[in-house]
Amino acid sequence: VQLQASEEARCGPGGSLRISCAASGSMSDVISMNWYRQNPDQPREFVASVANDGSTEYGPAFQGRFHASRDMAENTLDLQMNSLKPEDTSTYYCNLRRAEIPYNIFGRGTLVTVSS
Repeated sequence: VQLQASEEARCGPGGSLRISCAASGSMSDVISMNWYRQNPDQPREFVASVANDGSTEYGPAFQGRFHASRDMAENTLDLQMNSLKPEDTSTYYCNLRRAEIPYNIFGRGTLVTVSS
């Protein structure tokens, strides 16, 4: 399975952005599609998850501001980000969590910059 992510995105404080990820290959062992983010020298942070049944989970900092959606037929995962803050600046990674090895597959990352 491979993941293709959106190109770099940028907006000002208070703005909104939407980033996307598309998976290609067999999805039969996929349990969920997820978003993480990470800044240099910082640990990876969980952002959002969409399970196969459509249920979602969000990290505490993102509940109410971010919305993840998944198209099961197209194997795509979107992240709608609202009320963005400068501290949301980060590289956002699409992730597949699988029932078989490799248990996790990450895309190459989308740089999101929030700056005036």
